[in-house]
Amino acid sequence: MEKWWLVDANGRTLGRLATHIAKMLMGKDKSTYVPWRDDGDTVVCVNAEKVAVTGGKEEKKFYKRYSGYPSGLKFIRFDRMMEEHPERIIYHAVRGMLPKNRLRARRLNKLKIYRGSEHPHQAQAPTKLEI
Repeated sequence: MEKWWLVDANGRTLGRLATHIAKMLMGKDKSTYVPWRDDGDTVVCVNAEKVAVTGGKEEKKFYKRYSGYPSGLKFIRFDRMMEEHPERIIYHAVRGMLPKNRLRARRLNKLKIYRGSEHPHQAQAPTKLEI
């Protein structure tokens, strides 16, 4: 049976938060873990706008995307991404920590990230997880 977890990103370091979320999405916290099967749980992450980074990464860290066209490489600084789309910061960090195989997309579909503390998954009764 799949379980729903609620993770609060308020004041948590981005990398440490992403490793815990990735482990739960893969199901590595269970005794029945096997790498070729998707037995992970669903994770609801709230307060994405309050995630913390260390070492001055607010000014140093960049996210890049490429359109496929000449001169189509775009760079976005961390602080600008935090203002516009703080959910994508956690998404990119967790995506980078999942194995690069066919199960990656299915596992990422089980990750729900929200900017504030409100989320529409009250009916699933997610269990609050302290990291």
